[in-house]
Amino acid sequence: MQPFTRCLPAVRQVCTANSAFRRASVARISAPLAQRRWQHAEAQKQEATTSASSEPAQPDPDDGATAGGAPAAKIKYTSDSYPSLKRDPKYAELTTDDVKWFRELLGSESAILDGVSQDAGEEMETYNADWMRKYRGHAKLVVKPGSTEEVSKIMKYCNDKKLAVCPQGGNTGLVGGSVPVFDEIVLNLARMNKVRDFDEVSGILVADAGVILENADNFLREKNHIFPLDLGAKGSCQIGGNVATNAGGLRLLRYGSLHGNVLGIEAVLPDGTIMDDLSRLRKNNTGYDIKQLFIGGEGTIGVITGISILCPQRSQAMNVAFFGLESFEKVQQAFREAKNQLSEILSAFELMDVGSQQIYHKASGNKLPLENEHAFYCLIETSGSNTDHDSEKLEAFLEYVMGEEIVQDGVVAQDTTQQRELWGCREGIPEHLGHWGGVYKYDLSIPIAEMYKLVEEMRAKMEEANLIGDTDEYPVVKVVGYGHMGDSNLHLNIATRRWDKEVEKVLEPFVYEWVGSRNGSISAEHGLGIAKKPYIGYSRSETMVKMMRQIKDLYDPVSRRPDYLHKVIANSVPERHHEPIQVHLVAVPFNYMYIAYSVQSIPSMILTILSVPNTSLNMHS
Repeated sequence: MQPFTRCLPAVRQVCTANSAFRRASVARISAPLAQRRWQHAEAQKQEATTSASSEPAQPDPDDGATAGGAPAAKIKYTSDSYPSLKRDPKYAELTTDDVKWFRELLGSESAILDGVSQDAGEEMETYNADWMRKYRGHAKLVVKPGSTEEVSKIMKYCNDKKLAVCPQGGNTGLVGGSVPVFDEIVLNLARMNKVRDFDEVSGILVADAGVILENADNFLREKNHIFPLDLGAKGSCQIGGNVATNAGGLRLLRYGSLHGNVLGIEAVLPDGTIMDDLSRLRKNNTGYDIKQLFIGGEGTIGVITGISILCPQRSQAMNVAFFGLESFEKVQQAFREAKNQLSEILSAFELMDVGSQQIYHKASGNKLPLENEHAFYCLIETSGSNTDHDSEKLEAFLEYVMGEEIVQDGVVAQDTTQQRELWGCREGIPEHLGHWGGVYKYDLSIPIAEMYKLVEEMRAKMEEANLIGDTDEYPVVKVVGYGHMGDSNLHLNIATRRWDKEVEKVLEPFVYEWVGSRNGSISAEHGLGIAKKPYIGYSRSETMVKMMRQIKDLYDPVSRRPDYLHKVIANSVPERHHEPIQVHLVAVPFNYMYIAYSVQSIPSMILTILSVPNTSLNMHS
């Protein structure tokens, strides 16, 4: 790509990224882990108790911070962290006879991990602990079926015997939905990893649910196609889990959500019934589109075992630009112009504030692409089929936004190496936010005009409470925001030196009340899992949750609980919601527990939590 300096006003020039910006990608991974520290000995014994996701490299409670985070065996059990969750006695406990049955079914020793009749040790903890090092279950058995028929037999056996099951994909979920709470059987789909078919004319891929996302994309690369989803966890997450959580990612602006790209699903219901709906048709207007219930359903009504998905042609011309802007208003102007002028070739528009880039730079030691500091940064990617055409459109866009002083400064990558480096400034943020100790993470959808106001208000609340500062006496390092501007998806992050109850009091329920009052979503792309179920009423109406319960009861009647068992847990309700109201309880079974709630309006919500390990639980990416 040729430099743009020849076509831009002299007073505002976009420079090409140069060799000074080049650095080894390994530095982005290893540096922060070696530098990460944890303040104060007493902080090592504290833990985050909010619904926010947390930093995966958590401190070891005995030895301080470690490069890979606390060993799984040292993570506190979810059942201890959430004492309100109780194992439902109607579910049976595993016996050696059960293990024998599974072993005879699966045959291979590698297809089963037995902690019932023997000590499975640390290997079992790999399946019990989540990637965020926040949740940990008591599972004693892991089964790894190799086919849909084996999944069907496992689910039927468990349904008949009332054995709870936790489907699991790559276990990279961020809300605790991919690991058990109690002694559920972990049904891991890693062995179901085959591409079944690909049609190069239509671009339709049919594959097992256990195919790793990166492997699927690499397979399609050889066919000059692309998987319509890209995630930071692509090297570990599985496409079945991606579909089960309706994962968003970096390509949604260009290719849309999985609700539009997935054409068919093969799934096993809790009673073992195989739902064979692996349609390869883009048009099929014959009755209800049942597969949509499984996309984003988080495994609550069935285990996805295969998908058919529409994969677009891989673009031959790719450009990446990185800009600095002075205000969020300018960011919105730039986004509007990008949609207008780049239209069909615009594939990504990512937002980062100055705080997120400061943390990335300091924690990684990597040089930032722009010399001067700016209040906001944007990364724009274009992808098309004609290099000359795309370059011409991008030049016109750049000339306009620089000439109108919408953008203050910027760089444009000249090769794929520089493109990866510019993307590193965005993708490297999450892994570096925990450099000082911990981080509270929120994944939110907010109307775009107000997208950054939450960050500003949260920062002001932390300052008002005297919780944020540059020295160790303050628990909060920075309040930052970044995310997918094109999807109105904000990642609100509070980087901390230690977990702190005063910080958590400021965070919740304020964050959810703020989002709910603007008709936003408390979970844009991560799902509910176990972390956000108590807060579903901030994003869904009473009618919607009642319908969810009815669907769940239809497909998984074994998990249904009688209404007289409902129990209100007062500490699940924000204090200001304690005023007397008329209560109508609606049981809503999700992964590990039931939620019953009453909503006359969002401010008058009562949450009821009843824990139960369901027969079909969450399969996270």
